[in-house]
Amino acid sequence: MDGPCFVGIDVAKRTLDGCFRPGPRFQHDNTAAGIAQVVARLTAQPVTLVVVEATGGLEVPLVRALQRAGIAVAVINPRMARDFAKASGQLAKTDTIDAAVLAHYAEAMRPEPRLLPDEDAQFLDALVTRRRQLIDMRTMEQNRLGACMDKHVRADILAHLDWLSKRLKNTERDLADAIRTNPDWQARDQLLQSVPGIGKVVSHTLLAGLPELGTLTARKLTALVGLAPFADDSGRHQGKRRIFGGRAEVRAKLYMAALTAGRSHSPLGRFYQRLRDAGKSAKVALVAVARKLLTIVNAVVRTGRSYDAEFAPLVLTGA
Repeated sequence: MDGPCFVGIDVAKRTLDGCFRPGPRFQHDNTAAGIAQVVARLTAQPVTLVVVEATGGLEVPLVRALQRAGIAVAVINPRMARDFAKASGQLAKTDTIDAAVLAHYAEAMRPEPRLLPDEDAQFLDALVTRRRQLIDMRTMEQNRLGACMDKHVRADILAHLDWLSKRLKNTERDLADAIRTNPDWQARDQLLQSVPGIGKVVSHTLLAGLPELGTLTARKLTALVGLAPFADDSGRHQGKRRIFGGRAEVRAKLYMAALTAGRSHSPLGRFYQRLRDAGKSAKVALVAVARKLLTIVNAVVRTGRSYDAEFAPLVLTGA
């Protein structure tokens, strides 16, 4: 096949539907044998880029196999693929059609391939996610306890709260052990926690949810996390800039860190106050602080140096 070749693969629980652009379609079982067949098919000819959607982890075995075979593969947000399909006039949706849409997206948009986190990083991410789930469940049970008048049900809720607290304590211990036994994570954790506003929880979330720290530019990381403001202008109308998309858990934790940093006497605190004095709303100012925090932690990890006064220019310049 002459010229660039793009492939879209729709990953379902049982099948892998693929489409070459230009070229034929194919389908294999979503099993180890089926994945091996896909890899063999794609290595038989030069492939420029493969695009798959993030499907809650179903895509991971296929993506890892393609990466091991040296095939460039990009994992994209399903919303991006669906918006692209609508924009190109493709309103119908089947696995076969989705594969063709992904191949078209690969050719038109050329998303950047990124390596998946290794198994250790996935384990860390799973622990951080589980910690958040346990905290959410505990909060819901605490809210139920406050509204419950029946003593038998209250006793049951209290017993469940006790169990959740024990599980949370165990998960936090496992999280601390995982970081302590990995020299690279331990070093990064110390670097991250040297930044004003970055505590243990935020640091662990960044380690698990943003492994690209130190390897990308601040601008790319800002877009990746979903802290880049999007314009909403048309003619004379100038709408409010908004942030959305990206890695919600990382963005939420950076926002919480910005709340702490904004109240501090550090350069970040002064930066926050400067924005407030200029008439910016508290939320806008805090989002700006969160962006600054992301820039700083990226520089700290990239340089391998703990936060100090020399990082202040990253805070005090611009908004």
